[in-house]
Amino acid sequence: MSWLRPVLLGLLLAIAPVAWAVNPDEMLADPALEQRARDISGELRCLVCQNESIDDSDADLAKDIRVLVRERLTAGDTDDQVRQFLVDRYGEFVLLRPRVEGHTLLLWFAAPGLLVIGLIVLFVMALRRRRPVAVDELSAEEQKALDSLRGDRP
Repeated sequence: MSWLRPVLLGLLLAIAPVAWAVNPDEMLADPALEQRARDISGELRCLVCQNESIDDSDADLAKDIRVLVRERLTAGDTDDQVRQFLVDRYGEFVLLRPRVEGHTLLLWFAAPGLLVIGLIVLFVMALRRRRPVAVDELSAEEQKALDSLRGDRP
């Protein structure tokens, strides 16, 4: 019966709703603007956590950026203007999905390119292992020399 408590706790945690890092005092009164802010926040990287969006992060800097996004939207900026403002301020690293541009081409295509090259190398190596190695027969003199090295007597 002692195993029942951890199992129930695990089930409860599994079905619990996701806790958002956005605090109620940050939310906008206009639902359309709030949804736009959430959409933008989901695409921005928390500069402290680095692998979370600012929408999911509870860091102070993430909160500041969320508030900044809402201020810019309230001021009348478009979604692209808000993103560009943040890129100008924090750099391209603030975007969870960097733009495909000249300076990010290596970032976008290096990993798939290396994967393809690796698969080709593996394929070539597998083909080479399958081919039987041609073995030439030893001449009588070579066989005699081999036998003498091994200690075999004719």
